[in-house]
Formats: sequence, C-alpha cells, structure tokens
Amino acid sequence: MSDAELKLAKQEAMKVDSRFLKGNVAQELADGSTGAVTDETYELLKFHGSYFGHNRDTATERKKQKLEKEYEFMVRTRIPGGRLSAQQYLTMDDLANKYANGTVRLTTRQTIQFHVIMKEHLKDSIAEINHALLSTQSACGDVVRNVMIPAAPYQNVKYQQLRDDCDKIAAFVRPKTSAYNEIFLDEEADEIRERVAGDEYEPLYGATYLPRKFKIGLIIPEDNTIDVFTHDLGFVLVYEGEKLKGYNVLLGGGMGMSHEAAKEWKDKKTYPRVADPIAFVAPDDLLNAVEAVVKLQRDHGDRSDRKHARLKYVVEEKGLAWTRSEFEKYFNATRPSQPAKDPVEINHFHVPDPMGWHEQGDGKWFLGLPVASGRVMDYHPDQRHPSGYTANGFTRFENTQYQTGIRKLVEFLGVDMVITPDQKLIFCDLEASQKADIERILKEHRIPTREDLSNMEAHFHTCVSLPTCAKALAESERVQFQIMESIQAELAKHGLQDEHMAVRVTGCPNGCSRPYVGDIGIVGRMPGHYVLFIGGDLEGTRLNVKTYDKVPLDHIPAALSPLFARFAKERIGHERFGDYCHRVGVEKLMEKVKPELEDYKWAE
Repeated sequence: MSDAELKLAKQEAMKVDSRFLKGNVAQELADGSTGAVTDETYELLKFHGSYFGHNRDTATERKKQKLEKEYEFMVRTRIPGGRLSAQQYLTMDDLANKYANGTVRLTTRQTIQFHVIMKEHLKDSIAEINHALLSTQSACGDVVRNVMIPAAPYQNVKYQQLRDDCDKIAAFVRPKTSAYNEIFLDEEADEIRERVAGDEYEPLYGATYLPRKFKIGLIIPEDNTIDVFTHDLGFVLVYEGEKLKGYNVLLGGGMGMSHEAAKEWKDKKTYPRVADPIAFVAPDDLLNAVEAVVKLQRDHGDRSDRKHARLKYVVEEKGLAWTRSEFEKYFNATRPSQPAKDPVEINHFHVPDPMGWHEQGDGKWFLGLPVASGRVMDYHPDQRHPSGYTANGFTRFENTQYQTGIRKLVEFLGVDMVITPDQKLIFCDLEASQKADIERILKEHRIPTREDLSNMEAHFHTCVSLPTCAKALAESERVQFQIMESIQAELAKHGLQDEHMAVRVTGCPNGCSRPYVGDIGIVGRMPGHYVLFIGGDLEGTRLNVKTYDKVPLDHIPAALSPLFARFAKERIGHERFGDYCHRVGVEKLMEKVKPELEDYKWAE
C-alpha cells in the first residue's frame, strides 16, 4: 500500500483542526458540566502536559452502582536536565497538596508528575507551575519531550557542556504556538497563527507536529545514567582531553511494545529497540543534527498507526544505509557529517552511582538521596495514604517521611536540586560543615540513604501504574517493596547480596521504567502476573530477552532463584548477572533451569 493510500490515524485530523493545539481546550476546562473532556481535548491536553484518566481502583464498583467514573488528570512538568531551584521544589510540593493527591512523583525522564488533579483545578495548577518559572508545555504529546542528561552536578568542562547543550536543545525544540499561553496563562491570541501555513508558524514541527512522542538525551561515556540508547535521538559527546571534538549521533531507540507482538521477533510489529550510531557531527552542528532528525521523523514516521509511529520503526525497517542517507539530506550544516565513531569501540560506557556524598569539583559537595520509586510522600503504617500507596510490612520504609523530611531539608539548605533519571534527588552545592545537620534531619524522618540500600535496591525503579495510569495491566509502584525485598532475599540465599543489578518493573509493556535494557525486566501482563526479561546490562547498551510469561507476583523469586544459583556458580570473575546471561545465551540458560521449575504452570 502506498503512503497516499494509508488511512491516517484520527489524531492527525485532530491536530490539523486544532489550530496549532488550541482547539476547544479552554472552553471545555471552563464549562463545569462534567469531570470529563472530549476525545479531541484529551489528545490536545497531552501537548500541554496533561493526561486525562480516572481512578482505576473505584471504576468497577462505581459502574455497578451506575455512577460516573472518578475522573482526574495527571500533570507533568518539563524540566530540562531535571534541574530546579529550592523555591521551585517548594512550590511543587505546595501544589501537590493544594491541587493533587498530596504527593510529588519524580519520573524516569527527570520531571515531576502530579496525580489526581480535578478538572476545575487543571488550569490553575498549570498556571502556578509557570509562575514558578517551570512549564508543562511539551511534557507529553507528539513533540520532543523533556531533554535528558546525566544528573550529577559535577563542576567540570564535560558536565557543564552537557548542561549547556541540554538547555540549547530544549529551547530549540519547544513548540512555537501561543496556544499554551493563551489557554493557561490568559495571554492574548496570536493572530499570526490564523494566517500562515504550518511550516511558517511551526518551522520544526509543521501543522501536524510529529507522528508520536520523541525523546532526546545526551551523555558522556563516563555517565550513561540516562540509558541514551533507549532514546529516539541520542548524542554521545566525544572528547580529546578537555576539548570537545563533536557528537556521535544515535538514532532509533525506544522501549514501547505490545505483549502480542513479543511472541516472535521477526513477525512482530512493535518492539523495543536500542539506537544505532548514524553519524558524527562537529560541535557547532548540534542543533543542525537535532533539526535534521526531528524533520526526518516528521516526514517519514507512520501516521496511520500510532503503535507503529516511533522513529525506531523507520530506522529498523528502512535500514541503516537509508537512514544515514536521509539524515544527510536534512542535515543543513556548514560541512558534511562524518561516519559515526563507533561508541561501543571508542567509548566504554559506565553507569556511576550518584547517590550518597560526592565532591562536586569546586570545593563543595552534592548529596544523592534515594526516593522509593520517586514517590515523595509520608508513609503511615496505620492508615492508607490518600494516594493509595502504603509501605505496610516493610519496616525500612514504614513511617518514612519523605515529603516532610525533604521539605525540611530544602528549606534548611536553600540549594539547587536535580532529579535523576532513576527517580531520585540530588542536593547541590553543599558545604562539608552541613553534613551532620543533613544526616540528622534524614534520620529524624526515617529517610533511607544510599548506605541503607543494597546495590540492587539502589538501581531498582518502577513506573506509576495503578491506580492512576490508564495503560496499566498489573501493579508496579504499589508492589515495589514486595518485589524489591523478595529479590534481595533471593540474592542473599546464593551469596549475591552485594551484586550491582538493574531491576526495572513496569505495569504494562509500554516500558516507562526502561525494563528492556536492565539486567532484569518485570513487565505487567495481566492483573497479578508479569513477563520476565533477563540478559540486558547495567550500562544500558543492549536489550534483554523474554523468558517466562504470566508469572504470578508471588512466584517471581522462584522464577529467578535457579538463574541466580547458576550465576553464582558459573560467573567469570566479577561478571554481572545480565552479562552472564548474555554470554551463556538466554535460551540455553532457560533450558538448563526449566527442570527445576517443572511444578510451576507458567514454566511450561
């Protein structure tokens, strides 16, 4: 079928009719008639940083009672590189209590999410975020999302370059439409929008923006904490000493898939993919490369099937030779790009641990503070939190007062902060003399530090999932402690309690917690059941492999136990779990352990 014969997805017409994302959003938010919005406004709100949904916990019972669903909105900020001031954090904490469910949620894209915002509060909450000099524009939707870089605030040439580049790209890819400011900040309408063509008004995106979301990240080889190979577009800074030589350009990463598509690799229509090196560009051609790749995806991405619309499918199905050639056509630079310097050969990627105390390089310190799944809240063992989350039964987290304690720290320190790509917080610019007071505050509020967590637990993270995510098939964040502590206990049985291991849990196959590149991926399949993946690596450079399907939550330790046992006996040197599985071969390894799991139906 030719491109002309393809039937466009309904969202494409919505974008065209929206007059550059304005639509009827303002009118629907003001009508006061219902907590819901139309399909068109649902789609447009994504571009403005909000998802519309409902409380999944109460939906069935309310349906039986013939009651309307409990509609609600999620609001996501756009915070390039995850950097925010003390005052901005305090404002976000205030807004969580004023408009949302009393929690701040740190995300795997270095942003903040607010859950359970009512329709009548949506405009005010977004306006107040902007008053704090942050934004929600393009935090969601068919545009470039929040730009990511390693979070560690080291004061040196390389990390400063990352921060500068992040800001440049974030400003460049921000949509030009005035619709956001009109709807949420009551600014005057931009009459130019009514008179010009899409490419004039939105020169990067055009009138239909991108076929789907688009993610950009930048790293140095010493710090791949953002999993750069999972991005649509990744940049690896290449240095010679202290001199920036240019950027390796990586194209075609992405995590989302569907379970049905995962049965056979050759036949599947959706799949996770790691990016390929396509080109090497000079330092002053960074934005030219961004423009080239975004436009390539804009013009060649699949607009007929949103499940098949990411750049990874263009790269995989058109091939690397075509991708390189097409990139050159869009690459409007003073000099041609060069073939990519193979990042795996030239650069040995590392994932340092920024948690705990570290010297910044300017005489000051920074403190990385783990936050369980990024949920900043106070856990109460004697009552369920209004958000629906609890730490009951897990003594290290019961009575943990993340929200109260972190707020007290921020007020006491008044320093800048950074959200990490694995849902944690970094406090910057600290004096050595402040350490005792900081540690006292943390202890008073029972907030675990890096020293309180095992190496596996320090690399563990989950997606939001139920009850606020419409895509969730199984629990994720709400069973984080059960999964984390049961895996840690199983590791200890085999003498592996100190292993560095990336375990990622997600409630559905969309992969928001990047489960397909970790040592172990645990992906929601249906209520109470999961698909297990093994054989990725901590450095995030390769995909893991599907093993067991429909594993009950309580049986996850049993599924992993024989794998851990063989790893403990057969590893070579300091080989890590994912590397061991990859070396042996996942299929061969699973055949070896299958007899040990013959009593389990899911192991058939």
